[in-house]
Amino acid sequence: MKIKHILAAAAMVVSTALSAATMPEAINITYVKAPFNLQNIVMKERGMLEKAFEADGVKINWRVINSGAQQSQAMASGALDFSAVMNTASLLLAAGQGTPIAVATGVAHPKEIFAIVGRPGGVTSVKDLKGKTVVGPKGTVLHQLLVAALVKEGMSINDVDFVNMDPGAAMTAVAAGKAEAGLLAANLIIQAEEAGAKVITTCEGYVEPNLVMTVRREFAEKYPEAYQRVVDVNREALAWIRANRDEALKIGAKEQGVTLEDAAKLYDWSGFYDTLTADDIKGLEADQKFLIDNGMMEKAVDVEGLLLPSALK
Repeated sequence: MKIKHILAAAAMVVSTALSAATMPEAINITYVKAPFNLQNIVMKERGMLEKAFEADGVKINWRVINSGAQQSQAMASGALDFSAVMNTASLLLAAGQGTPIAVATGVAHPKEIFAIVGRPGGVTSVKDLKGKTVVGPKGTVLHQLLVAALVKEGMSINDVDFVNMDPGAAMTAVAAGKAEAGLLAANLIIQAEEAGAKVITTCEGYVEPNLVMTVRREFAEKYPEAYQRVVDVNREALAWIRANRDEALKIGAKEQGVTLEDAAKLYDWSGFYDTLTADDIKGLEADQKFLIDNGMMEKAVDVEGLLLPSALK
């Protein structure tokens, strides 16, 4: 009888050890509310990841890192495991610099949620931006939008005075008339318009924006079960949002500090999704060509190789 108890206890120890070996002590993931990352907001506010990993004793560390460039730097150093939301321009730039990064799942196709916004009483067309100061985040889909819009008008980034600036600061500068135009997203567009600013153009006709969840490759390879569980929870968050739209909008509105009406507008602009398709791969290839052709990216990468199997199913 004692032998049975000893064997049972030993089995429990082995089982616990194996579980610990297949699960990390903690998962470091970004919390990025902007532009209107409702999956990320809902997942955090409802404690979905915490519940999914509670039985395994895995701690969830939420990191507020809004810049795609800073997210990729954190991944490269091993300080960040998942970027819950990253635009594909930042993804490609990071991969081109050798960051061990991969796409885990899709998030959104937000064509209308990014825009070039002119100051109150200022210019109303892209061609009139020549020689003017434009502010916004460098190395992002917004930066890509500006370059694409200028190229279409026969200009380049060198034809404007581009100042690298956080979107929030860019909105303030534009609303105050200290910059001719700013690269803004989501509720910042709404706030700028309320201050009298005007949208010069959105991504429509210039860029096909794609927001994705990315993962540090070493994490996905070392902890495949934990990796897949994070992907599954992110998709469960989207399913919950679709089934509980009104409640989800209340959560999003509160976190973004906007009205329910504006939250509904941002929801409609966002184009949420989860599984990437062949069209997304073509979009990534087109984005890479554009970034290289316009001197924003030096080294080409294997685009399909950036997508883990979970991203496509």
